[in-house]
Amino acid sequence: MEKYLSNAMTFDDYVQLIDKLLAEGKTTGPVQSDAMLGYAKINRQRMSRISKTLELEPSVREVIAASERAMIWLVITEGWCGDAAQNIPAIEKIAAANDRIETRYILRDDHLELMDQFLTRGARSIPKLIALDADTFQVLGSWGPRSADAQAHFDKLKADGFEKSQISELMQRWYNTDRSHSLQAEFSRLVPEWASASGSDAAAGKAA
Repeated sequence: MEKYLSNAMTFDDYVQLIDKLLAEGKTTGPVQSDAMLGYAKINRQRMSRISKTLELEPSVREVIAASERAMIWLVITEGWCGDAAQNIPAIEKIAAANDRIETRYILRDDHLELMDQFLTRGARSIPKLIALDADTFQVLGSWGPRSADAQAHFDKLKADGFEKSQISELMQRWYNTDRSHSLQAEFSRLVPEWASASGSDAAAGKAA
């Protein structure tokens, strides 16, 4: 994990990279098209809005702040990803509730060998968060690409036969209604689990 962390970005670095590429008419990743650029632009706006307006629920803040383990949350992402745009600002707010938690970001398509160790149902779904012990870089667990509630909604839309573009639009509506409540509730359970994870939990976390 150390080699990935050495190339990883802070959240501010990640945002600055997105903004720099957008100014050049580009987005992250090897696929450059008008459609991908459009996704990147609207997702950057979403990130900005959520970062400015989202407040952690007091009970969630209390649970996160109580964690005594120093952790690094390594997040695999891309600037064009709608799920990333909705979840990453909330993850940043959660991490900021505890000085012992740091976040770092890497791009999926630049690190497929790591991505392929943390697949979701066999897919390279993002964002994917890998929780690491800050001292040993041991894998404590993982999360992503969505909260369980968001994933259930996604699965239902897919089972109901909606097309990909329709699913994307309906998922954004779901996120806007949920306002990160599901994500906060999930992390208030996961962070204590990660904080108490032992070495034997690393493999289970990798497969999550």
